Amino acid sequence: MENETKKDIMFKRMKEKKKEVKIVRRIVLAIVLIVLIGGGITAYSGYKYVKSALQPVDEKSEEIIPVKVEIGSNLDSIAALLEKNEIIKDARIFKYYAKFNNESDFQAGDYGLTKSMTFDELIESLKSGKVYREPIFSMTIPEGRTLEEIAARVEEKTSYTSKEFLDLVTNPDFIDQMIAKYPNILTEDIKGPDLRHALEGYLFPATYAYYEENPSLESIVDQMLSKTANTMAQYTDQLAEEQKSVHWLLTFASLLEEEATADTDREMIASVFNNRMEKKMPLQTDPTVLYALGEHKDRVLYDDLEIDHPYNTYKIQGLPPGPISNPGTQSIEAVLNAPESENFYFLADKEGVNHFSKTYDEHLAKIEQYLR
Repeated sequence: MENETKKDIMFKRMKEKKKEVKIVRRIVLAIVLIVLIGGGITAYSGYKYVKSALQPVDEKSEEIIPVKVEIGSNLDSIAALLEKNEIIKDARIFKYYAKFNNESDFQAGDYGLTKSMTFDELIESLKSGKVYREPIFSMTIPEGRTLEEIAARVEEKTSYTSKEFLDLVTNPDFIDQMIAKYPNILTEDIKGPDLRHALEGYLFPATYAYYEENPSLESIVDQMLSKTANTMAQYTDQLAEEQKSVHWLLTFASLLEEEATADTDREMIASVFNNRMEKKMPLQTDPTVLYALGEHKDRVLYDDLEIDHPYNTYKIQGLPPGPISNPGTQSIEAVLNAPESENFYFLADKEGVNHFSKTYDEHLAKIEQYLR
């Protein structure tokens, strides 16, 4: 009986051991399958990434991006430079592509490249020392221009009239289309009843390149809005953190663009405006009066300050309803990087140098000192 019991026990243990082996085999098989599947997914993801990185960053972009390749630059540094300027998506992929094709004899120099260029076009440009794709014409829109001034520039450089341009950018249907296309920058804010023009301030100042003789008017405006959208993308997180909108930023920055006579003064002028708004003081900036008047004047008169208009910051508190021109990057960043100060006043002397004051008495004294 005792022997039978021992046999039973041994038999039972053998069955348990076989069962454990089966379980272990299943677990190992499951792990192998998971690894294979994971490896396949990783490989496929890697394939998709590389395939995407080999394509132009933006096939429709016509913006010329200046790039300076220094003497002595190697493939690594050139690839990093192209990625930094967002002309390629991944420096490593470009570097491997160039090496695989035995391309390395690149020339130093100043280049005008675009995000729509392929790797082969970029390599050809860098080897020849010149732009591979040369635009048929280009158009520069400077900082601080109103829609009317941009319209005049478009008339000068294209076959379209100023009126045709203004008719398009003020067309409600076109504006709705652009709001739908660029919801990150264009919101219902641009439809405010007091705004003179919905797209005022949203056509970014830059040099635009065109690769066809007669680009459509819609594509010209779209390109400028695209540039604004790309520029604003880098400030998204900060605006969200400060609970501010793109419309607020462009409106504020447009005042700096018109007021600043020197780049170094923009941040301090922004500080003055911040202080005045915090104290519920009117901004009292002359460019808003000129915008309200709809004309350029060398000197703003006291009678002009009395105009009853939603853009007249001598009459209203805070910012005007919208931008008064198209601000550049320096003015935009000055708004976001304005320092804290105790200044509430500033004036520009006869040489255009700005002087800041903490009190109204100081401000009056500086008027006597610099303007009388």
